[in-house]
Amino acid sequence: MTFSLVARDEATGDFGMVVTSSSPAVAARCVHLRAGIGGAASQNITNPALGTTLLDLLEAGADADEALAKVIASAPLVSYRQLTVIDDAGRTAAFSGDGTLGTHRTVARAGVVAAGNLLSSPGVVDAMVDAYLQAAGRPFEERLLAGLLAGRDTGGEEGPEHSAGLVVVGTAGWPETDLRVDWAEEDPIGELERLRQLWAPQKQDYLTRAVDPTAAPSYGVPGDL
Repeated sequence: MTFSLVARDEATGDFGMVVTSSSPAVAARCVHLRAGIGGAASQNITNPALGTTLLDLLEAGADADEALAKVIASAPLVSYRQLTVIDDAGRTAAFSGDGTLGTHRTVARAGVVAAGNLLSSPGVVDAMVDAYLQAAGRPFEERLLAGLLAGRDTGGEEGPEHSAGLVVVGTAGWPETDLRVDWAEEDPIGELERLRQLWAPQKQDYLTRAVDPTAAPSYGVPGDL
């Protein structure tokens, strides 16, 4: 009931993730990103603590394969989990336990890893990765959304998606983009893309306001002189 893509922007070193699910508020549970360290997805029958553990292992010096292997070897009930991870060098790893639901698949390539369960077909995950890679040169958020849109357009989940999220962390150290559709009766991915289009021209302004308010553009609200 979830498909996701985690990537490292080779131009900036930023980490990003997109995810969608039939359940509400999927991004609140499944997205795990840490600036300068890596990214991870914990999904299927989700245990968010595993995403944090994967990032802690990366920060302690493990690469993606090593971190995932340690979690698989030590986490209880790991057969119910689907996990992906990417490290600060863009190395990736993925795992689907025997208890992963329905049609499922993972695809791990340099700089990008994707996974899904309860899919309409395994090709959903391949389409996500291909679309992300084919969007090279476009802004990172656009590339991530291109992957999620391709997954939707290739059939998506076996049932309807209801929530979606897009998160990017970079040198600022906090999520510079954090967009969520926590519930939509239909097409949360399309709604997420509309949010991305609204956010994109304002992203740099909000970063400037955080770093140097004296250089920030007007807020454009009543009382702002």
